[in-house]
Amino acid sequence: MREPVTPAGPSPHPRGASVAAQPTVLHVTDLAYPAAGRRYCDEDIQLSTRLREDFTVALCHPLDAVRLMDGFDVVLVRNSGPVLHYRDEYEEFRAQAAARGTRVLNPLTGRGDMAGKRYLLDLTAAGYPVIPTVDRREHLDRLPQSPAYVVKPELGADSIGLRVVGPDELGGLALDGCLVQPRIDFRYEVSFYFVDRVFQYALNAPRPDRRWELAPYRPDAADVEFAQRFVDWNTLDHGIQRVDACRTQDGRLLLVELEDLNPYLSLDLLDGTTRDAFVTAVKRSVRSLLDAG
Repeated sequence: MREPVTPAGPSPHPRGASVAAQPTVLHVTDLAYPAAGRRYCDEDIQLSTRLREDFTVALCHPLDAVRLMDGFDVVLVRNSGPVLHYRDEYEEFRAQAAARGTRVLNPLTGRGDMAGKRYLLDLTAAGYPVIPTVDRREHLDRLPQSPAYVVKPELGADSIGLRVVGPDELGGLALDGCLVQPRIDFRYEVSFYFVDRVFQYALNAPRPDRRWELAPYRPDAADVEFAQRFVDWNTLDHGIQRVDACRTQDGRLLLVELEDLNPYLSLDLLDGTTRDAFVTAVKRSVRSLLDAG
């Protein structure tokens, strides 16, 4: 997402141009990002290959998106890595996309992780089923007593900067730019995947100490209703969202994160029918974004 430059020649397909019913998609990904337990490159190669059935697709690194995006109908942000590694360039991308009217999937108006993690404070205050979260020392007494607490950066991702501390350490912490939560003793984590606010599939991590060892999960109606509340709260009509939750020892689900920027999808773990249905939903989302603009 470097500063925009003037291209050497005219774009072959300016954004918005019709090219034989083949809209153009700039698929933003960092194929070399070393994600623990995941292979970004495999997932995005697979997804982009499927998207080419309906669109003209090019892949680019997130640092090149501003320079290239005017030549495409839609910018699809996928496994682009934690933006904290290139925060200034990411903010430039957001500003340029808004100024140019660029169609971005997901739209950059999400209230989840794409805007930082302060939404956890908003959801806590509103009484949603979320891990209780505070950001001020004077509010620590609002948290339930716990043998350990999690301190995470508001702009963190991928567990970068996350710390676990004991109760006796809380009073001396500098909380500027950080959130505090009780460390939850949970049975397992589960992720729900949505496209255009419609539920697609769920996966869970049966072992709490192995977040990315996932297995197919069949949610019941109450599980899906739980996840749907957060997707609806986010008000994004287009795009992919992942609702990460934990199942507590007493059987409740609590929100861990609402991923609405570049959630990893674990497509390699899906059966063919589920994967095909998901890809079809993503294609439909791209076309609906084009139609809406």
